[in-house]
Amino acid sequence: MSRSVILPHEVDWGGWRSAARALALEGVPPEDVVWSVRAPDDLFADASEEPAAAPPAGTFNVPRALVDLAQTVIQAREPARFALLYQLLWRAHAGERHLLEQVTDPDVQRANRLAQAVRRDTHKMRAFVRFREVAEPEGTRYVAWFEPDNYIVEANAAFFVRRFATMVWSILTPYRSAHWNGEELSFTAGAARADIPDDDRLEAYWRAYFSSIFNPARLKIGAMTSEMPRKYWRNLPEAAAIPELIRGAAARVSTMVEAPTISPAKPARIPDAAPPTLDHLPDTKLRRAAIEAASCRACPLWEPATQTVFGEGPADARLMFVGEQPGDQEDLAGRPFVGPAGKMFDTALAEAGIDRAAAYVTNSVKHFKFEPRGKRRIHAKPDAGDIAACKFWLDLEQQEVQPAVTVLLGATAARAVLGRVVTISRERSRPIALTGNRQALVTVHPSYLLRLPDEASRQREYAAFVADLRQAMTLLDSSAS
Repeated sequence: MSRSVILPHEVDWGGWRSAARALALEGVPPEDVVWSVRAPDDLFADASEEPAAAPPAGTFNVPRALVDLAQTVIQAREPARFALLYQLLWRAHAGERHLLEQVTDPDVQRANRLAQAVRRDTHKMRAFVRFREVAEPEGTRYVAWFEPDNYIVEANAAFFVRRFATMVWSILTPYRSAHWNGEELSFTAGAARADIPDDDRLEAYWRAYFSSIFNPARLKIGAMTSEMPRKYWRNLPEAAAIPELIRGAAARVSTMVEAPTISPAKPARIPDAAPPTLDHLPDTKLRRAAIEAASCRACPLWEPATQTVFGEGPADARLMFVGEQPGDQEDLAGRPFVGPAGKMFDTALAEAGIDRAAAYVTNSVKHFKFEPRGKRRIHAKPDAGDIAACKFWLDLEQQEVQPAVTVLLGATAARAVLGRVVTISRERSRPIALTGNRQALVTVHPSYLLRLPDEASRQREYAAFVADLRQAMTLLDSSAS
């Protein structure tokens, strides 16, 4: 007997997961399940008649990779995706734990193709959404129109909230529309292209910007149309300039070749601050290492940075904190965690009952990596080479201090200490064994709390951060006993 599952909307991940779990526990094979989505204009649908899976009497685990794949594939504009995902779930539940590693399996291939299409569509949406300024009685709203190939609006909305947190905006698509009022994210039904006004003073800006970065010497029309498909051109203000730029490319290249070579002026270097005295460090091996590190040239970061920022704290500290790298203020002061993130860090330490003076505080990378923007220096994330170049100093600090518990603040610190790429959401708050009966605990970096877009999320994440610090103290007490 076939079973019918009707989902209320196209990306009902929670509904599909609950129904699939219940059906698998009940032993209903994939060929006996019919999946569908209720039509938005189905006025005669009766919720009481909609077959819904009962809450499962038990549970089971599947590989995390399968869950991640399913969350991506469910966004695909493919009616058979629900059945395909249940087929994979059924097989994993039946014992094929390494199913996704069988890259030649037809089901796996289909799912990977759909996931790739969703990821490609996600990239296009993030690259080609262009807002138009619209005057409203309450103020200015920025409105964009986009036509995705898949059901990706809900999953992508958080990205635009983070990037345009200070704007009031709407992204309209034929399937679904997302709206941000500066505090809350909401969704409404799809819209039409005609809902976007044609006149926009931002169009001139986009055309001028695109023309200024266009390099005729590197023009490859095939590659450009592959990366920027023509279907998106009508929604891109700068696309109007493309035909003229292509027609004039050859003449511009000739002009560039004939023009005299002018070496660009060397960018002004940030004035050096006075070198640290290191008086705050006791006369130990750590102090001597800090003096040696001040002349480290193992990577290129030393040249634009003001100085090396070594760790500080007691040489016998039982608690160590490892961050990412010094920021602008740390670079000038020569001490770790003294800028805005440092103040947030100190506040959380006090609330968790931790005396910073009794802990050793350092960073994975000892120089400030940044990009100059006028007179400002904008933080740039350290890469694997930067982490490897500074590993000698971090290992020396760990060997000398021998902390019972090391708190890893952020993914860079976790990678530097654990020697592997770490996903914070997966590793956070749980003890990780290190050599010598020592333990590590992964949490977020304090700067993450400063970047959150709204007060509610800041309070929630700050409370979680303090809870992690208290967990570190609990581990410390356990190791002492």
